Amino acid sequence: MWTIILLAVIVIAAAGLVYAGFYFYGVAIKRAPKDFLAKTPDLKVDPPVAGASWGEGAEWISRQHFREVELRSDDGLKLKGYFLPSERAEGRTAIIAHGYSGKGKDMGATAKIYYEHSGYNVLIPDARGHGQSEGDYIGFGWPERRDYLKWIEFVLQETGPQAQIVLHGVSMGGATVLMASGEELPPQVKAVVADCGYSSVKAQLSYQLRRMYHLPGFPFIHFASLITRIKAGYFFGEASALKQVRKAKVPILFIHGDADKFVPFFMMEELYQACSAPKDKLVVHGAGHGLAYDTDKSKYIARVDNFIARYVH
Repeated sequence: MWTIILLAVIVIAAAGLVYAGFYFYGVAIKRAPKDFLAKTPDLKVDPPVAGASWGEGAEWISRQHFREVELRSDDGLKLKGYFLPSERAEGRTAIIAHGYSGKGKDMGATAKIYYEHSGYNVLIPDARGHGQSEGDYIGFGWPERRDYLKWIEFVLQETGPQAQIVLHGVSMGGATVLMASGEELPPQVKAVVADCGYSSVKAQLSYQLRRMYHLPGFPFIHFASLITRIKAGYFFGEASALKQVRKAKVPILFIHGDADKFVPFFMMEELYQACSAPKDKLVVHGAGHGLAYDTDKSKYIARVDNFIARYVH
């Protein structure tokens, strides 16, 4: 009798964990509207600050004439991007990565810096599972790192071997360019700028599971990771910016607000310490998640400009 009861408990517990794995996959990974973000206290800030770069960027984007471009990922997805050439570029191009549940044209404020201030060509892709790109899941930067190798190839074909490329990403985009930094990049990729990127998918989702659901990472993250491997092709544990920056050779500028509670500030320090490439960091006091630029625009632009000028000529 006790054996039957024990087996029943094990079966029920296992079924519950499998259900939890599918639930968290649906919430975090599956392509779908992420309504929970609007209710997340870590992302709520005063309206004048929150709307600044979004309004500025959207207005700037609306006045530009981007050329819509596309390519195929290694696994056959059609990926969309938006390319804006500059007469001043001389082969210099910024590829800009957007955040979780966003799209390329959300990055107008960052694109404006490179296009107007620095005279770069600008390419702003829609990540897989976002915008007009295909894909029914969010890769959190891991499969996207391979997609960015494709976008780099596109820029080389567009501008020629004299190209000089900067990768700049914010939030999930920051993690994406950090994950790309550990790959074999062509010598035309001169610098990476990572704004509030997380150290790894496992660490970020475990952190949010504790904050949003008051649950431990184990065993819930592990079951969600298994479901993600089956449905999306990757485990959370392998999707690590921390491991990638240890292999990086391209110079990296790390940016983070010290009031960020969505991607905690300590992750930047972990990444910075692990990075084996030439590196620098910008800490913006009082800035919440993704708000380093809004909080101190002149400092942000000056530090980015100073950093990339060391490596792009």
